[in-house]
Amino acid sequence: MDERDLGRDGSKAFEPQEPCSQPFHASALDECASPIVIAAPHGGRHYEAAVLAEMRDPDVARLRLEDRYVDLLAEAVAEQCGAAVVVARVPRAVIDLNRAPDDIDWSMISGSRPKSVRHSLSNRRARSGLGIIPRRVPGHGEVWRGPVSVAELEQRVATVHRPYHTHLSSVLEALRDRWGAALLIDLHSMPPLRKRFADEIPAEFVIGDRFGASCDHHLVANALQHLGDRGKAVAHNRPYSGGYVLDRHGSPARGIHAMQIEVCRSSYLCANLEEPSARFQSVVRLLAGLMRVLADEVAFMGRERTLPNAAE
Repeated sequence: MDERDLGRDGSKAFEPQEPCSQPFHASALDECASPIVIAAPHGGRHYEAAVLAEMRDPDVARLRLEDRYVDLLAEAVAEQCGAAVVVARVPRAVIDLNRAPDDIDWSMISGSRPKSVRHSLSNRRARSGLGIIPRRVPGHGEVWRGPVSVAELEQRVATVHRPYHTHLSSVLEALRDRWGAALLIDLHSMPPLRKRFADEIPAEFVIGDRFGASCDHHLVANALQHLGDRGKAVAHNRPYSGGYVLDRHGSPARGIHAMQIEVCRSSYLCANLEEPSARFQSVVRLLAGLMRVLADEVAFMGRERTLPNAAE
């Protein structure tokens, strides 16, 4: 963990930065001792000066759109448990890696566009302002001072979105080939959930598997039990079941499983949810322990999956 990122005023994280040469950080596969890859698509905090100049209220937009310091969380957990890691450096405000390439709010795009725009579940979030380029912050307003050109949108997809998912696919394929099965942990953070009734304890962790489509149910059950046994309030698919990352990469029939884990920001950030707190390391240890349990299960599934081929 870079201590410069933990300054109380956040100055290092929020300074305008030079153009980002790499849209994401990825560990070397030969350093991986686990069939798990931990990804953080909303962990990017590299804001170029030109991007900040186009934002109406950069401080609010960054705080609300980022999965605050989840990049540090993912890297620390991976280091403790031997998992691979793929962490975005480009912020979600610039391009959302958990949205499909056609999940576009065309009202914020200038220039030529498709003659007919499909309105379906694939761009439902875009119509609410949270498409592949977020247009608005819920409860606050517009993110950008003006429209984004079609050429800029295409450039962001080509240089950030596509390479991120291509690399993630290659890592998962490589881990599956090595272990017989692989697991993607799509790590996110969420604002504290509100109580729905007086005596409810809102979930501190939410496990998402696209309602069973992206991950074997035994892995999900192990995750729920592991967190529950340690006194953590945990929920399954409500209110977060996962998004494009799980839809694209989860393929249990091919031995590639994908699980989203949402961590409440109050679990590892300070009271104003802006900086890591003293609880950060305890969350790292908790998640690293969970990764070890899941890694053993994935390795067992991989052996079971390849056994018939070996017998033949």
